[in-house]
Amino acid sequence: MPKRIFPFFSYIFHPVFIPIYATLFYLFSNHSYFFNKEKYLVLLEVTVITFVIPILFFFLLRFTGRISSIMVPELSERKFPLVVQCFLLILLVKKSITLELYPELHFFILGALSSTLIALILLFANKKASLHMMGLSALTFFVFGLSMHHQSANSIMIIFLVLMNGLVASSRLIMGAHTPRELIYGVLIGSIPQILLLYLWL
Repeated sequence: MPKRIFPFFSYIFHPVFIPIYATLFYLFSNHSYFFNKEKYLVLLEVTVITFVIPILFFFLLRFTGRISSIMVPELSERKFPLVVQCFLLILLVKKSITLELYPELHFFILGALSSTLIALILLFANKKASLHMMGLSALTFFVFGLSMHHQSANSIMIIFLVLMNGLVASSRLIMGAHTPRELIYGVLIGSIPQILLLYLWL
């Protein structure tokens, strides 16, 4: 596979898209019991809070010179975006994706919040984790958990996501964005909270 193709995977599975992908799978997979109007409303809420608002913050920070690119390569550049992300995820689980209405998705977002807090704490210890691997590994375990929860056959999707984990990891290495250790940090930080929270909703 030509090296110039690998950055494509980094953009397609950028962390800002992961909550949208998880919501799409949760709402529109074959076990979904929500009405279409409700599906689109929830998807809109998640998109606005986890994508539109962060993108607006990105342009603001880029305009003021606080960050250099959408990949946020430097340790110092990551702290404020992660703080903002924490507050947005808290807003989501408190006001929109509540435990009573959407328990499985609620726990996914809660796991994402836990992962983001851990990644933020590591920054203050001068350690960087791959946010790409953090988000994608969390999504992989969420899809796996939903498949077990609903006893539905999503083998192709799970295999696809495992493959994407490998391609995104390769992409980050080829682009020089992370070391192997930072990729491992990302996988562990993303997957462990999701695995632990599985016990609360499986």
